Amino acid sequence: MVALAKPDLKVTLIEPLARRCEFLFEVIDELSLDIEVIRGKSEALKGQYDFLTARAVAPLGRLIDTTWHLLRPEGSLLAMKGESAREELASTDLKKVAKSHLHEIKMADIPVSRVVELIKAG
Repeated sequence: MVALAKPDLKVTLIEPLARRCEFLFEVIDELSLDIEVIRGKSEALKGQYDFLTARAVAPLGRLIDTTWHLLRPEGSLLAMKGESAREELASTDLKKVAKSHLHEIKMADIPVSRVVELIKAG
């Protein structure tokens, strides 16, 4: 979705399952998008990214443990969360996090979306 809205961004997708990677390759090809797909788990990868996004991956604490090394200084981890986002954020050890925000997005008749933003220190 980000690659469609912002085609000037370099987008890399990380997916551990071969079946899902094949689906992603098909969609990327069909839409003629310039997106890299890496098959693997985030904790085993190297690199530095400005933004990481995650949906339905893991609780915040585990998400921080498995992805934080991929964020450049001042980068943001954006985790899409459900109704318990506020409670999950409050109960997570944020000692590695410079700043945290809970964004609640409401549009028309669509249910509220929640994105927890965790910013790495510079």
